[in-house]
Amino acid sequence: MNTQNQTTQERRDSAPQGSNDILAARNVTKRFGPHLVLDNVSLSIERGKTTVVIGPSGCGKTVLIKHLIVLLRPTSGEVYFNDSRIDNLSEQDLNEVRTRFGFLFQGGALFDSLSVFENIVFPIRQHNRVKDWSHVEDIVKSKLAMVGLDGFQNYYPANLSGGQRKRVALARAIALNPEVLLYDEPTTGLDPIRSDVINELVLKLQRELGVTTVVVTHDMTSAYKIADRIIMLHNGKIVADGDADHIRNHPHPVVQQFINGQVGEDDLAILRMTGTASQTQFLPRDFEA
Repeated sequence: MNTQNQTTQERRDSAPQGSNDILAARNVTKRFGPHLVLDNVSLSIERGKTTVVIGPSGCGKTVLIKHLIVLLRPTSGEVYFNDSRIDNLSEQDLNEVRTRFGFLFQGGALFDSLSVFENIVFPIRQHNRVKDWSHVEDIVKSKLAMVGLDGFQNYYPANLSGGQRKRVALARAIALNPEVLLYDEPTTGLDPIRSDVINELVLKLQRELGVTTVVVTHDMTSAYKIADRIIMLHNGKIVADGDADHIRNHPHPVVQQFINGQVGEDDLAILRMTGTASQTQFLPRDFEA
């Protein structure tokens, strides 16, 4: 057995076995300097299901999903994809692994100087995944049709609404026919109707493409609609894990506070404090003529 095959076999021997999990984080801790963001998190993602990660701002949601695709590497712990460890791979080896993922960034991350057509072709060109370039127009057309935007090939991002930009970015995320789709706050900045369009697309792609889906969101309406499973992070730890009904009825006060959008008692006490304005604070009368 050559060294490369031996290394692959060692990764598989040490990976979790006998499950339908496509992704797994094992005891993942992440620090940025002295700041602890993920605290010994273990998590498995079931193949073909939609897992939603919720939690307050700064709790580590986006950091967690970036670990699943190894855009970030853990300070300690391990990440697995299809029973093979990936967090210890070289960037060159990761390039091939990442072609099996699609990632929808929070802002869409479209290239403003490229047309919709060119944005969707970009990952195909980067990874040299088309043998016959005469078929590329059909590929782009089919991806845009899946998100309801066929006909927008020659538009530029500046000519699109926020919801349309998200949908083009989603078409680009599925350009390489990924096994896993990762969404970072897909409904942020959208009105309720446009948010529901994105929710319907998440469900459609999971159903029609059979992809495994991981979604980070603050939007509980979205979470309840699309999730097979909801996980809540708080202070870098998982504090709740279950289906929508389990989360709705979870006894942990932090969970109830978040899903109901309630200010905590400590924060509320500070907001209700009375007192005089600071001497350095400007008041409306300071601007009167």
